[in-house]
Amino acid sequence: MKKILALALLGLTAIVPLTAIPGAAQTVAVEQTVTFTVDNMTCALCPITVRRAMEGVEGVRAVEIDFEARTATVVFDAAATSAGAIAAASANAGYPADIAG
Repeated sequence: MKKILALALLGLTAIVPLTAIPGAAQTVAVEQTVTFTVDNMTCALCPITVRRAMEGVEGVRAVEIDFEARTATVVFDAAATSAGAIAAASANAGYPADIAG
């Protein structure tokens, strides 16, 4: 279990076998990490607004904002949400986000 947790903390995708967790429900959480570019961040409050918008999406586990690089790295449960839904939440807050490529 510690190895799986360490992978999740490093932002790597991990699928946890249900047999490894006694009494676990029969669903599998697939953690995914996506980095978005958010070009409209121009002031100190912008990253706070972007983070709150993205964290408000069900299934989002963590949001890391890099103001200087104008990026947001999001860890989320792919079974509960999608990168598109997270980008839409940021856009609805006034900060269009695109998947960094």
